Amino acid sequence: MYRYNDFDRQFLRQRAGQFRDQLRRHLAGDLPDEHFRPLRLQNGWYVQRHAPMLRVAVPYGELSAAQLRVLAQIAREYDLQDAGQPSQRGGFGHFTTRQNIQFNWIPLPRAADVMDLLASVDMHGIQTSGNCIRNITSDALAGIAPDEQVDPRPYCEILRQWSTLHPEFAFLPRKFKLAVTGAAEDRAATDWHDIGLKLHRNAAGEVGFRVAVGGGMGRTPVIATAINDFVPWQQILVFIEAIVRVYNLYGRRDNMYKARIKILVKAEGQRFVDAVNSEFAALCADAGTQFIAQAEFDRVAAGFELPALRMSSALGSPAGDVPAAYTRWLQRNVHAHRLPGYRAVTLSLKRAGLPPGDVTAEQLEGAAALAERYSLNEARVTHDQNLLLPWVAESDLHGLWLAAREGGFATPNIGLLTDMIACPGGDLCALANARSIPVAAAITERFADLDEQHDIGDIDLHISGCINSCGHHHSGHIGILGVDKDGSEWYQVTLAGSDGSLLSGAPLAGKVIGPSFAADEVPDVIEALIDTYREARSPGERFIDTARRLGLPPFRAAANAVRRSTAQPLETAA
Repeated sequence: MYRYNDFDRQFLRQRAGQFRDQLRRHLAGDLPDEHFRPLRLQNGWYVQRHAPMLRVAVPYGELSAAQLRVLAQIAREYDLQDAGQPSQRGGFGHFTTRQNIQFNWIPLPRAADVMDLLASVDMHGIQTSGNCIRNITSDALAGIAPDEQVDPRPYCEILRQWSTLHPEFAFLPRKFKLAVTGAAEDRAATDWHDIGLKLHRNAAGEVGFRVAVGGGMGRTPVIATAINDFVPWQQILVFIEAIVRVYNLYGRRDNMYKARIKILVKAEGQRFVDAVNSEFAALCADAGTQFIAQAEFDRVAAGFELPALRMSSALGSPAGDVPAAYTRWLQRNVHAHRLPGYRAVTLSLKRAGLPPGDVTAEQLEGAAALAERYSLNEARVTHDQNLLLPWVAESDLHGLWLAAREGGFATPNIGLLTDMIACPGGDLCALANARSIPVAAAITERFADLDEQHDIGDIDLHISGCINSCGHHHSGHIGILGVDKDGSEWYQVTLAGSDGSLLSGAPLAGKVIGPSFAADEVPDVIEALIDTYREARSPGERFIDTARRLGLPPFRAAANAVRRSTAQPLETAA
């Protein structure tokens, strides 16, 4: 994985020092909150429902074992339960769908110390908030996927360095998100992003990008529009600059709900594409414009050379009878690798007792130990809020399974119903209309039987606590959206959405099946939808395929049949 150089580290130390001075002046009363707010946001510090929240960038999802250990230290020593909120807990981090990690209980006076700790392992929260280009995300299998045409990680790193503190992109109309993939299957949901980039080779073998613009969820779910099928890799920064310049000039600033680039692209259509091409041509004609030099690419790409591998040829297996749990884990959590003798392994963060994506300080330490012992000191954050070990020798699989099981990471549910995506919702987020965590917990409890989950098969369940869609409910095969009705929590259910992966098919927003449901009706609704599928499916047919074949009516009828007039709120998860 990429290693920061002296310039990178000096930059982070200076930035942490600037923030320490800004925080000191704010706490002393010399820097008013309206002046301090944009400064803290530029460094990833929010003020949420109960306490400050820190969002830490994990560029394109790569984490070292040393970084995991520092994240564990932050969770253990700084993410403290607020004494005024005894029902809440601290000491944990939350991995998001954008490959970041968030901490929800760090007291603001200790924020500068956390920034210093992050900088000590080449981490930060810069541009994880604000109307700027956010964290660059990618496929968690980048560099190791068998179906990969081009490794996207060097390009992601170049994008990260270029976009960080770029003056053109510091105050955009709204936040701006990029995702990159180089594989045949889109595992990064690129078409749901402001800009989605797909690396491929043309007939001559040259590397370039398919560029799609204007994707996004929220109040107006929109699939990105492809505006160029092949931008040579050397020119991609200039092409993206042209896109963002047009957005910066013409994006709406009078209405935050209509300020995302998806609204501009949808409203202007071909005129937007023409404006981008005109800006791109003008930039290319400018003698001062610089494209990516081969030497610069080679410098960055050197950081992604293969680690020193421990080759093996035999599949590790236990002596005697193979436990059924191990077999299921091999089927669900272990993935093909482009190198013979190796596998990628998902560490499941979806298990009873913790919200999806949450991980305690002890588990962060445990993940670091697993990465050190079994994955050449590297882990990845996945789009669906799990961790992945990318460099596992086949002969180590059984040993890893035993260690992962002991650490609470071996639930064989990847891709199944309980491997759900969920945002923190109203338990923590100031924007949420309803809670996500107790709904996720109730569904997990209802479908705790792994035999039943395996019989149901592949299914994407996504939960958002508000229309901002941090839980990606629009792209779920089943999506759940929390809404506020006269101060009460209700939940809207959608069906047959897709993130663009091989399982899900072309990206698509799910359709609402009817009026919203009360909180305690939601597990019954999910069970009714699943029962409808199981009764109607053809042999081997997946939920998403059955839902699209049958359409909404039978599922809507099943969901309506479990409505109750005396529905009650769910209990908050412990």
